[in-house]
Amino acid sequence: MDSTATDRFDTSRFEAGRPRLASLAYRLTGSAADAEDAVQDAFLHWQAADRQRIEVPEAWLTKVVTNLCLDRLRSARARRERAAGAWLPEPLLDGDPMLGPADTFEQRESVSLAVLTLLERLSPVERAVYVLREAFSYGHAEIAEILEITESASQQHLHRARRRITAAGRRGGEVDAASARRVVEEFLDAASSGRIERLVALLTDDAIAISDGAGLAEKLLQFDTPRRIAAVARAGFKPTPAKRRLAGGTPAVHYALVNGAPAVLFVVGDQIVGAVTFDLADGRIATVRGIAAPARLVRLTEAWRQHGPDTPLVARW
Repeated sequence: MDSTATDRFDTSRFEAGRPRLASLAYRLTGSAADAEDAVQDAFLHWQAADRQRIEVPEAWLTKVVTNLCLDRLRSARARRERAAGAWLPEPLLDGDPMLGPADTFEQRESVSLAVLTLLERLSPVERAVYVLREAFSYGHAEIAEILEITESASQQHLHRARRRITAAGRRGGEVDAASARRVVEEFLDAASSGRIERLVALLTDDAIAISDGAGLAEKLLQFDTPRRIAAVARAGFKPTPAKRRLAGGTPAVHYALVNGAPAVLFVVGDQIVGAVTFDLADGRIATVRGIAAPARLVRLTEAWRQHGPDTPLVARW
């Protein structure tokens, strides 16, 4: 096989593994944009490597991508953004290959917005061990090789990661699809019509709401009582000419699943201008996340444009 044919063959091998590498990078960084950059950087490493000496390409690429992501998490830019309290995971539309693998509950949970948020409380190495073990089922010997730590250190990191995530209290979980949609539709209806008491009843007693302020606020906006959340939802979901100008038109409101959770999307033309996601617990809403910063909606919009048309919950908001 000549060198050109070898390059084509090796490129094909890399491309076959790209979706898995992107899924790993997304879980590690919480950002689709950072995940894509890490995978592309890994491709450059792959091209520059003596590939004939790489015995197990999947393991080699996993190690490269993991360490590229750890470098990003440790970077000054990432530390500043996360320390400033302005960071939220980037939402992805269900069906996006970056959300895979999703065969088990643990794999689906590891890519939920709730868990991606909780992973921010871990050190970069704890985060890597947790993702490699919980989402990709790597053994501790393999993780130790990837991260260049001992097996016992890998086990300790996993124990600490699980303990911290459990202590933080994962909010939400897998729920019946029909029930989830019904709760979200009731929330949208109550918020749009101003029925504050109904909104309060739909929320758990310890509900929280988080908003990125459409990217205009320096820090995330957080609300932690049902009545305050209901008041904010009423104000936020009430359509006004000013909001339509900010959105660039009159949005349609669609129901969707985002990172496995129910959500409503505000869509102008084929552009998503806002997403509100919900974590449910015992049939009520435990967490509401409002995401409208344009940079966080790029991949969500790209996936939406490939999404088949459906009937909106609200045709003209």
